[in-house]
Amino acid sequence: MQIRSYRDTDLNSCRQLWVQLTEWHRKIYDTPAIGGDDPGKHFDNHLAKVGQERLWVAEQEGGVVGLIGLQPGYDEGTVEVEPLVVAGEARGSGVGKALVEHVVSEVQKMGLREVNVHVAGRNAEAIRFYHDIGFDVIGHFELFYDTSPRKEQPWRDGETVAGRRFRT
Repeated sequence: MQIRSYRDTDLNSCRQLWVQLTEWHRKIYDTPAIGGDDPGKHFDNHLAKVGQERLWVAEQEGGVVGLIGLQPGYDEGTVEVEPLVVAGEARGSGVGKALVEHVVSEVQKMGLREVNVHVAGRNAEAIRFYHDIGFDVIGHFELFYDTSPRKEQPWRDGETVAGRRFRT
């Protein structure tokens, strides 16, 4: 496996990875509308927003199997991992970890002090993944108040944090 900077020729592969990421979000939220009719086009918007110099891909046997990007974080001197996606057939093989380690190294070269990641509360798999590779500091905790009738809310019983039970 090789990790390298994004190239224009990676566009279609990265769009397909973005579709897989969207499908995962649709699954964990049980909402088929996430990403609209053509979720791959949202990658184009992301690319325009962050620039290709902030994107890297994992290439294996001549094909792109992973994508990671960086964008400015909440605070000065920080960046956020967005997105991280690994092709379904390559998950569990170390691609995601290698991509994160690569961008952490890039961030250190930039002289920045923090790499942040935002993970949906119900994405327990991603929370475990990031924690296992060293993301063990909680910097921000975002809470929602859903004003819709309780029976219409999509939330499910979730996690305990600071001794309080939350829905995700």
